[in-house]
Amino acid sequence: MTAGAHGGDHAALMDANYRFQRHVYDLTRKYYLLGRDRLVDALQVPAGGSVLELGCGTGRNLVQVARRYPHARLFGLDISHAMLATAHKTLARRGLGGRTRLARADATDFDQQALFGHQKFERVFVSYALSMIPGWERTVAAGLACLAPGGSLHIVDFGGQERLPRWFGSMLRAWLERFHVAPRDGLREVLESESQRFGASLRFDSLFRGYAVHAVVTRPSGAARHSNATGNQRIEAVLHRF
Repeated sequence: MTAGAHGGDHAALMDANYRFQRHVYDLTRKYYLLGRDRLVDALQVPAGGSVLELGCGTGRNLVQVARRYPHARLFGLDISHAMLATAHKTLARRGLGGRTRLARADATDFDQQALFGHQKFERVFVSYALSMIPGWERTVAAGLACLAPGGSLHIVDFGGQERLPRWFGSMLRAWLERFHVAPRDGLREVLESESQRFGASLRFDSLFRGYAVHAVVTRPSGAARHSNATGNQRIEAVLHRF
C-alpha cells in the first residue's frame, strides 16, 4: 500500500465503517448489491488464469469466482484491515486459503509485483467498490494497467437510476450517503476515455432500469497491438510520400 494521509484517512474511515458491519455484510448486501454474480459469470477466466479483485471486502466475490473457475489463481486487495480479516476467515473456512492471496493496499495506487509477486492478470474486477473510493478514476487506470494482453477489467456498481422513479433515486442516494457511498455518474465517460488511451474496447450495460451498471473493458492482445502498430507504420509511410 502506498503511504499517505489521504489513503490513511480513507483506511481509517473504512475500518470504522465496517468494524461491526462486516459480520453481517454478506447477509444484508445480497438484497441490493445487484449484478455481482452476473459479473462473475462474465469473467470467463481462461484455465490457469489469474484474477485480481480491487476492493475485495469480505472475500464473498472471490469465493464465487473460485467455485465458478476452479483452476483460476486468485488475488485480492483492500484498504481495510477489518474487511481483510473477515476475508481471510471466509476463504479459509471454505478451503480456499491456499489458492488465494490477499493484501492490504490502496486500490488507487498499488504495486502488484511487491504485493503478490505477480505483474499482470488475465482478469481484474471491481464490485461495488468504485462508489466508495475517493479518486476512483485512478482505480480504473490502475486496473487497466495491470492487465495482461487480451485481459479484461470488469466493473459492477450503482448506476444513475435513470429509468427508475425520481423519488426512488433520491432516496437511494441519501441512504447510500450514510455509508459514504456515491454512484459514479461519470463512470461511462471515464471508461470511454481510458479505453481510448489503452486502445481497449468497452462494453457498458445498464441493469435493472439503471439501478446498476456492468462494464467490461478488454485490452487488445499482443498480436492485435502488433497488427495495429504495423498498420500505423504503413499509413505513416504512405503519408510521407506526399
